[in-house]
Amino acid sequence: MREAASKVIDSGWYVLGNECKRFESAWARTCGTRHAIGVGNGMDAIELILRASGIGAGDEVITTPMTAFATVLAILRAGARPVLADIQPGSALICPDSVARCLTARTRAVVPVHLYGQLADVGRLRTLCADHGLRLVEDCAQSHLATQDGQVAGSFGVAGAYSFYPTKNLGAIGDAGAIVTSDDELAERAQRLRNYGQSQRYHHPDEGMNSRLDEMQAALLSVRLEWLSDFTVRRQTIAARYRAGLTNPAIRLLDAPANAESHVYHLFVVLCAERERLMAYLADRGVQSLIHYPVPVHHQPPCASIQRDPAGLTATEAHAKHCLSLPCHPQMSDEDVVRVVEACNDFRM
Repeated sequence: MREAASKVIDSGWYVLGNECKRFESAWARTCGTRHAIGVGNGMDAIELILRASGIGAGDEVITTPMTAFATVLAILRAGARPVLADIQPGSALICPDSVARCLTARTRAVVPVHLYGQLADVGRLRTLCADHGLRLVEDCAQSHLATQDGQVAGSFGVAGAYSFYPTKNLGAIGDAGAIVTSDDELAERAQRLRNYGQSQRYHHPDEGMNSRLDEMQAALLSVRLEWLSDFTVRRQTIAARYRAGLTNPAIRLLDAPANAESHVYHLFVVLCAERERLMAYLADRGVQSLIHYPVPVHHQPPCASIQRDPAGLTATEAHAKHCLSLPCHPQMSDEDVVRVVEACNDFRM
C-alpha cells in the first residue's frame, strides 16, 4: 500500500488518471459488468445512478428503513421521494411482498440493500421490477463479492452502488465508491455527472456534481482488491463457526443463506431480547459488539413523515430493538472466535 501511495505522489496526477482507470477496469471484471465508474462515496453512487436514469422530482423510489441513512439520503438528494418497505424478519432484508404494497403510479425504482453482506431476494425483485417497468438499483455497500449462481452483487439490476469506506469488506483509507453497470448509456451519463456534468473540457451538457474517485484511493483499492477473495473466505469461515458454536437460546441467529457464497458477512448479526445486558456482559469478557442500526430511517427527524408500507414496518421495529453485531473480520484468530462463542454461550438472561 505504501508503494502504491508513493507511486501516486511521484506521478503528480491525483484526480481521474490511470490509477482510477485501472481500478475501474478491475472492479468491473470482478463484478461481471461492462463498466465501473469510480465516485466519491457510496451515497453519491446511488444518487448518480438515479440521476443518470432520469429519476428525480415527483418520482418515488422504494427502499428499506433497515439501512444506513445514506441510502435514503441519496434518494432525497436526487430529488425523488423515498418510500419504505418492511423487512423479512429472518434475514432483515427488504421484503418483496412489502415492496409490492408500496407500489404506486409514481414508483420508478426499487433500491434493495444487500444488508450485512447477504444478497436480497434478487430473483423476486427483478421479476417485480420487470412487471412494473421499474429500475432495480442495488445498494451493495456491504456486499463485495456476494454471489448467486456465479453472478455478483451489483450486476442483477440496472446498476449497483458500492462504498469503499475503510470499514467495508473492500475498504480504502478514506471515502470512496463506485457504480457498476452494463448499461452503456447510464455509464456514459454517470461519468459526466460525477465530473460537473462535463462532456469535454469546459462543456457541461448536464447539471453534474463533484464526485470523483481520486488516484490515491484508486491505487490503494487496486492493491487491497488482491486480498479480497481470501478475506471473504475468512469471514465466511468465522461465520460458519459462529453458526455451529452459538447454542445459547437467548441469542437467536438470522437465517442461514441458501447459497453460502451469497453472504460475505460484512457483519454477523444476532438477535437478543436483552441486547444491552448482552453487550455489557460481552464487554466485561473483553468482546466488543456494536448495533447496526438502532434507529430505523423512519425514526430519524428528517424522515418522520416519510411514506411507507400501508401495513406498517413492524418487522423493522422489532429487528432494530434486538439486533447486535458480533466481531467478524479477517484479522480474527481462531482463538478469538472461540472466545466470542464461549462468552455468548455463557450469557444468561
